[in-house]
Amino acid sequence: MDTNTQIINPLNIPEWDDLVLEYPDYSLFHTSAWIKTITETYNYKPQFFVVGNNNSIRAIVPLIIVNSHLTGNRAISLPFSDYCEPLIPKDINFNDLFNQILDFSKTRKLKFVELRGGQKHFKDVAASTFDYLHKLDLKTGEENILKKFSSNTKRNIKKAEREKIVVSISNSYEAIEDFYQMNCVTRKKHGLPPQPKKFFINLYKNLLEKQKGFTAIANHDGIPIAGAIYFLVGKKAIYKFGASYMEYQNLRANNIVMWTAIKHCINKGYEEFCFGRTEPENEGLRKFKLGWGTTEEVNNTYRYDNRKNSFVSLQTKTIGAHTRIFTNTPLPLLKLFGSVLYRHFG
Repeated sequence: MDTNTQIINPLNIPEWDDLVLEYPDYSLFHTSAWIKTITETYNYKPQFFVVGNNNSIRAIVPLIIVNSHLTGNRAISLPFSDYCEPLIPKDINFNDLFNQILDFSKTRKLKFVELRGGQKHFKDVAASTFDYLHKLDLKTGEENILKKFSSNTKRNIKKAEREKIVVSISNSYEAIEDFYQMNCVTRKKHGLPPQPKKFFINLYKNLLEKQKGFTAIANHDGIPIAGAIYFLVGKKAIYKFGASYMEYQNLRANNIVMWTAIKHCINKGYEEFCFGRTEPENEGLRKFKLGWGTTEEVNNTYRYDNRKNSFVSLQTKTIGAHTRIFTNTPLPLLKLFGSVLYRHFG
């Protein structure tokens, strides 16, 4: 390994977030609060490759080692993260740095290295898979943003307003509890185990309680019926989790939740609002996000398989036989599956 390259744990660097914010491609997923949340929840080990030293870091490739007897040991940038661009200035040779990462992964006998982002660096490499990202430029202001909404999006917002849906913005633990209950039901509906409750507790402790995000909960006649969790970093906001009760879907609460959150971010001076990642096969969710007048981007994932000594293509497994099984699994058992299995998949 080049003497100028180090492997560090960013949680040991007090000014880590200030370093990250110096790069245009910074995101929530690069920050210490997010890294701390996933490492505390799933007992992962951060192994960030950086060029420089703690006092002068000039390039960052975030990596977390996932050790699993079920799915194998591998390095991911980063588990449960929508994207996590390598933060590399133009004068740093990314290929040299990535080769050092591969050497490290082979020494550690890891199955593969996976980067969720990096297309500007992997210019001659075919992506293993890709997702869509949808973003709003909040600098144009509320009125101009509203004009770009599709007629369907505007209609759904008005429908929720007529139904007297009330949305509350909160950093409280009670709001997280409300969201967690909705999230468990929503995940079951989609045939997926819910994330461990410990994960949401850590999100509250590391992010929401410290004003690095907020929860938006929609109430109808005093009953929570839909909600979402958003995170804030620098001048950027991101929608990360959404949930709702199916029996209230006709009230269009999800739309008023999103519009309330967008307006809140505008009023707080944020400049970019990201709707998070969308898998290409989820055309309904993609259409929903495009309906907000967003700019669509493609975000590539690159996986280098050490057993094949090459980059490999990936097929999503979000939908399959397992979703039918989980849909019919009792919720208490589904929660148990989530608490046991999540750390193995990242």
